[in-house]
Amino acid sequence: MKKSLRASLNRRALLGGLTTLPVFLARAMAEESPSPSQLFSRTPARPASADQVLNVMEFEALARDALPPAHFGYIATGADDDRTVIRNHDAFSDYEIRARRFNDLRNLTTATSVFGAKWPSPLYASAVSSMRAFHPEAEVGVARAAKSRSLQQMLSTGASASTEEVIAARGAPVWQQLYATDDFSVTQGLVRRAEKAGCTAIALTVDSPGARNVETLKRATLADNRECGACHTPASRQMWRRAPLFAGLDVSRVTAISPLNVSPEFLDRLRDVVKGRLIIKGIVTGEDANIAIEHGADGIVVSNHGGRNEETLRASLDCLPEVVAAARARVPVFLDGGIRRGTDIFKALALGATAVGIGRPQAWGLAAFGQSGVESVIDILNTELTNIMRQAGTPTVASITREHVVRA
Repeated sequence: MKKSLRASLNRRALLGGLTTLPVFLARAMAEESPSPSQLFSRTPARPASADQVLNVMEFEALARDALPPAHFGYIATGADDDRTVIRNHDAFSDYEIRARRFNDLRNLTTATSVFGAKWPSPLYASAVSSMRAFHPEAEVGVARAAKSRSLQQMLSTGASASTEEVIAARGAPVWQQLYATDDFSVTQGLVRRAEKAGCTAIALTVDSPGARNVETLKRATLADNRECGACHTPASRQMWRRAPLFAGLDVSRVTAISPLNVSPEFLDRLRDVVKGRLIIKGIVTGEDANIAIEHGADGIVVSNHGGRNEETLRASLDCLPEVVAAARARVPVFLDGGIRRGTDIFKALALGATAVGIGRPQAWGLAAFGQSGVESVIDILNTELTNIMRQAGTPTVASITREHVVRA
């Protein structure tokens, strides 16, 4: 009996094993052969041209690969821990967009009017210094992109190319960003040269008093195997002396391009010099917005310099509502800092901005592909803006209001 029972059990075990064998074989074969996701996938190639880049943030990685460490560190750096740089973009996630239906969107347009001029979209290229560090075309490459896309350009005081070159390349006037020096005769000379070249607006930057702690730039410089002294003076902050805008001016008495006495009286003095429009760039509070307007500002840019100079942890977008409220529609209010998506533009417009500027994204595009990279950055943002305007049911820029966003 025991022998017969044992034989019966062994036979059942054998039969049971045989019935499960196909399952084990199938699993083994499956493990050896690639799955569909493995079989039909590949590692995407690096974009060979600017039109292959899918979004603005992808240009940052391409710029990092294209630039020496110190040059990428220059555009990437903020102050202290770079938290305000990060906050500038993260703040846009604090707002959600209310999608609306039942609207006639057949004639949707992103066109708007700024200072009486028609713009194809509420986007402009903000001032970025020393762009030859990113590409040989420098600001001229940006100007050519601006011309092809009918984009307003703001030129930095520290630009690598002259105002005259940039205006010629754009085929239209630019706005001249201004760092006031501690020698007012030089400041006056900068304004006169810019206006003689054809600039229609002077944008005084007021958010750069004194020194700043640029740890990211310092680390990047240490990682660069080149001798920076070959191009830069020991006091690298004096590189502005080589900027074309200063050519021919006596800067011997200038010790700073961001003086510590930019007071209301200084604004009055500058207002008497500027013949065109005067824009004040770097306003982040309602109190200062009032002062700027009362002392002659024709426009205000809400900006913290891309987080490069201050570690306040207040994003430009965080500051926009109170500045708009203080301005009371007396002057246009612009915003720069953290714009990476068309939805970011939409949210800024909803909170009261007249238009928005991009700084780092144009530099990334330029570094990666030159003029065509800048053009792609512009195209991506405008396409995304159009898409979200459709979803929000806003056929015009003027129809975008505070009701279209809510706090997250």
